[in-house]
Amino acid sequence: MKQGDLVLVPFPFTDLSGSKIRPALVLMHTTLDVTLAFISTQLNWQEPTDILLTPDSVNGLKKASLVRLSKLATIDLVLLQGRLGELSANELQQIQQNLRTLFQL
Repeated sequence: MKQGDLVLVPFPFTDLSGSKIRPALVLMHTTLDVTLAFISTQLNWQEPTDILLTPDSVNGLKKASLVRLSKLATIDLVLLQGRLGELSANELQQIQQNLRTLFQL
């Protein structure tokens, strides 16, 4: 697993009332944990730092989706349900740029 991989995980609701299996983007991982960005098909939720992904054979998505960089979670690696695909080099570069903008780095 590496930065830019798209995986399936039980992503927590923001109120911590539960979770739902959904795609997420790997931002970083250690031997125990992985930090992820939420991916949503709700395109009307788009914020300035979100990245629009078009489904293709490389990323494995079924619908146009937003990488929601303001919706992050760090979870235990054992919670990963599988790998869908990966981002292109250009998409990953845009993610990194938008994270710098979001966190004012």
